[in-house]
Amino acid sequence: MAMNDESDILTSGEPRQRLLLVTGLLGAGKTTALKVLEDLGWETIDNFPIRLLDRLIDSPEGGDLSVPLAIGFDCRTRGFDPRAIIDRVKSLSTRDDLELTTLFLDCSGKELERRYNETRRRHPLAADLPATAGIKAERELLEPLRRWADLLIDTSEFSANALQQAIRERYAPDEGQDLTLTISSFGFARGMPPVADLVFDMRFLDNPHWEHDLREQTGLDAPVAEYIRRDPAFDEAFERISSLIAFLLPRYRAQGKAYVHVALGCTGGRHRSVFMAEQVASVLREQGFSPTLLHRNLGSRAADFLEGGQAP
Repeated sequence: MAMNDESDILTSGEPRQRLLLVTGLLGAGKTTALKVLEDLGWETIDNFPIRLLDRLIDSPEGGDLSVPLAIGFDCRTRGFDPRAIIDRVKSLSTRDDLELTTLFLDCSGKELERRYNETRRRHPLAADLPATAGIKAERELLEPLRRWADLLIDTSEFSANALQQAIRERYAPDEGQDLTLTISSFGFARGMPPVADLVFDMRFLDNPHWEHDLREQTGLDAPVAEYIRRDPAFDEAFERISSLIAFLLPRYRAQGKAYVHVALGCTGGRHRSVFMAEQVASVLREQGFSPTLLHRNLGSRAADFLEGGQAP
């Protein structure tokens, strides 16, 4: 008995393969769900014959057990038999090395019919009959899987974006899906950045370029930083800009955006934008983000003609 207990402890401490079976009615969103899962870091396989699932799991090549696996299948999958699938998955569920769950995507017949009419696709079970006949036959065929699934999502009222968000909320890693965040500085006089999600113009701040001792320095130097901080508008502007960015980033993440580029510009891209970008990046790091910081024009030469003439 003691040996069995020790064996159980050892087994429970071993890594388990997280496995999600994704099925449902054709047109209910399986392809969309699998694509989102792939974006979340899952390994995904669509239209996989479930009768080969044991062979896939026990493949000698194995795989990284820390990477969850999602398998998609539907009534078109070779050898599709809902009751046989349930029996096979019940057997797999008893394995100590697997964490297996099933997701069923449902949708109303009326909405499915609308989607088929929109795409002008023929339902594979309808033959020469209207799509409604195929949808009805498919629903009857899949009913055992629908009743047995661990999680059911009805996509009747969902846009593609709403379904994507529902999948992310349910299956994103517990720690959240990190954004690839870039904070950059640039000079308007040298051209706008080609791709940026948020652009902030720092030209309302006093320009250090027109201070002789500061002209050849940059926003990375302490005297320039002190000069910019003395501007009466700096504190409130910095607070509002950094708060807005921090407010928006989680919402970009919730919408599935993988990359966010925040660009801060001044005239030449050497003083105000550099300093502000450094400060914004510092605040975001304190709040748990991991921005990459880029200064596009930091190495450019100081030039009066770029700064728009002499200061008053």
